[in-house]
Amino acid sequence: MKSTTTTALSILFSIAAAPLFVTGDAQAQSIRPGVGAIPYIGTPSGTTFRVWAPNATAVRVAGTFNAWNATSHPLASEGNGFWSGDVNFVYAGTQYKFVITGPGGTAIWKNDARARQVTNSVGNSVVVNHSAYSWTTPNFQIADWNKLVIYELHIGTFGQTPDGVLPANFDEARAKLDHLADLGVNAVQVMPICEFPQSISWGYNPSFPYAIESAYGTPTDFKEFVDAAHARGIAVFSDLVFNHLGPTDLDLWQYDGWSQNNGGGIFFYQDFRANTPWGNTRPDFGRGEVRSYIRDNVLYWLDEYRLDGHRMDGTKYIRKVDLAGPEIPEGWSLLQWINDSVDAAYPGKISICEDLDNNEWLTKPTGAGGAGFDAQWDAQFYWPVRGNLITANDADRDMNAIRGAILANYNASAFQRVIYTESHDEVANGQSRMPEAIWPGNATSWFSKKRSTLGAAVVMTSPGIPMLFQGQEFLEDGWFQDTDPVDWTKATTFTGIKALYKDLIALRKNNAGLTRGLTGQNTNVFHVNNSWKVLGFHRWMNGGEKDDVIVVMNFSSTPRAGYRIGFPRNGRWKVRFNSDWNGYDGAFANTGTYDLDASYATPWDGMPASGIFDIGAYTCLIFSQGDAPPPTNASDLNSDGRVDAADLALLLNAWGSAKGPADINRDGAVNGVDLAILLGQWGWSAQ
Repeated sequence: MKSTTTTALSILFSIAAAPLFVTGDAQAQSIRPGVGAIPYIGTPSGTTFRVWAPNATAVRVAGTFNAWNATSHPLASEGNGFWSGDVNFVYAGTQYKFVITGPGGTAIWKNDARARQVTNSVGNSVVVNHSAYSWTTPNFQIADWNKLVIYELHIGTFGQTPDGVLPANFDEARAKLDHLADLGVNAVQVMPICEFPQSISWGYNPSFPYAIESAYGTPTDFKEFVDAAHARGIAVFSDLVFNHLGPTDLDLWQYDGWSQNNGGGIFFYQDFRANTPWGNTRPDFGRGEVRSYIRDNVLYWLDEYRLDGHRMDGTKYIRKVDLAGPEIPEGWSLLQWINDSVDAAYPGKISICEDLDNNEWLTKPTGAGGAGFDAQWDAQFYWPVRGNLITANDADRDMNAIRGAILANYNASAFQRVIYTESHDEVANGQSRMPEAIWPGNATSWFSKKRSTLGAAVVMTSPGIPMLFQGQEFLEDGWFQDTDPVDWTKATTFTGIKALYKDLIALRKNNAGLTRGLTGQNTNVFHVNNSWKVLGFHRWMNGGEKDDVIVVMNFSSTPRAGYRIGFPRNGRWKVRFNSDWNGYDGAFANTGTYDLDASYATPWDGMPASGIFDIGAYTCLIFSQGDAPPPTNASDLNSDGRVDAADLALLLNAWGSAKGPADINRDGAVNGVDLAILLGQWGWSAQ
């Protein structure tokens, strides 16, 4: 369904509504860009305060710098709804609020709408100097999107707290990044981290969209988390909520004292368009200053925190009032403006939407009338795959539905969709984690292990950007709750299951150079046996040895011996992965671990060759051709097959340089991070 947004309307609302950056207090004028609290350097230094309050008759700033005096520091009107002023000797860490005199003459104490930090959701705003942080990974580059593997996590429950009391914080989550690096994921999708009421929440009720959740830590703490992730080759995505705000602890509500129809005032719609499933707090997507507030927020996270992309929550409630409409054309044009702005300022960073309407226009270019997102969460994949894995009876599994889930796409692109069997929404709200849903109360059963890992294999081998949810790799059970921490003991208990996920991820990213087809656009589901519940499909980029990949899946509890399917070429096809391997779990049967020779003598499934193999119950086999290249190690700087003193000497000679093989983690600098990696590989040998 194409939006009814017209080109003219799109252009109209794409005009930036940023304020005229002319500041000043009652005594002095200056020119400093930005809105909120902006530290400046000068003689003397201080902070510019700027706030949008178009219905105010006066605005002052009070804080720890003036003993919270409500009258001593007035801001000057810029004549465009903005008020601003410079206050010398106000530095990072200073607490403050705006004192806004509304239309009725009453003074209202409000936090900064763009507060970069707050003491808590009902506390005070805090001045932040973002330029004070020294990044250690300045040139990090996100992986190519066709090799992305995303891991969704919730800071408050992902980290392991010493006393077991939630929420966990950024430092505790950062301590688990080595686990993710070892697993092989190269992107983390962090559930919302903007300040929300109290200290425990999923995060989809933001009170201050520019501020870090105080229970998780400070802006510096989050930057250290991002820096640490980048040092491990892991991109970080934010999760942004603009379909509604709050609705509680929301200082934006009736911000300058004005409202209509008992609505939320300047930041919100004042009519039926304000209504959302979460409260009457839908932002006014048609008001220029609100559009800038939202657009600037997206760019803020990409800029100040060097994030590598974002997921935008519930975009269907930005582009229309409710599931059935009516549409909000200015919401659609806002999405276009945001994505055009991101593409212009930060090419290479990814923009993902959660819409779940299977609407290809969301990922069409804005020039064609689309919203301009790069990818979207795919309900076309999730529901058929989950349903066919959790149903108890093999006879009820529909291979044609699985085929449809594998082949679904948007705009004929394999990577315009994010695919998964678990996400925060799909393992809560009345639904359980996959192992739990397969056998409630017995998530560690053979059936739960086999079918949940078969689901992971579908995710990792299907066209799309694969995503896991925290703990999925070690059979986390129950359902997601913000009061229930990840059970990290399972990472030790189920090391074999984690190894299965690690092997799948390595194949998906083509780490060994043997499965390039899993990163390609092309898919042919050529074998569908709905009677025996067996599926076979071919993935390829350009075709040929080490590119063509054949995936076979058995969705039944009955192993199949001497099973024949088609292959695109004759010759030796090697088993790169067998989810029935007993190294993953002692209860697995280890069926069908041998390679096979395909022959042109018996064409099959419309393919020129065919081969015979055995496949275990609820099992995935992955085949490709060719031999693995000799093992390599990035720390083997002189390529002599060893990591030793010669490599250390090369690294020390390159110390401080910006590129070259000694930049082992490819962050643009040869430094202590590279030294630590090399020392961690000391003694490695290719023999």
